[in-house]
Amino acid sequence: MKLIIAIVRDTDNDIVSHALNESGFRVTCIASTGGLWRKGQSTLLIGVEDEKLEGALQIIRNNVTKPSENDSHHSTIFVLNVNQFSQI
Repeated sequence: MKLIIAIVRDTDNDIVSHALNESGFRVTCIASTGGLWRKGQSTLLIGVEDEKLEGALQIIRNNVTKPSENDSHHSTIFVLNVNQFSQI
C-alpha cells in the first residue's frame, strides 16, 4: 500500500478531489500554506493499493492547473510506503 501526499493549489483542490472520488479513491484534504508567497494550498492524503498507484497519480496530473512560464510548478506529489494500515 502507498500513501500519496499531493500538495495542490486551493483552486485545484475541488477538481482533483472530485476526479479521484469519481474513480473510487478516498481523499482527505488538509488546508495548508507554503512557498515564498505563502499562497493557499491544499494537502491531499490518498491511500492506494500498489496496483492503483499510477492511475491515481495520472488523475492528479490530469486535473491540476498546468504551470506557466512564470511558475516553476503548481503541485508537489510525494509517494510513501505504508507499513501498516487499519480502520477503527
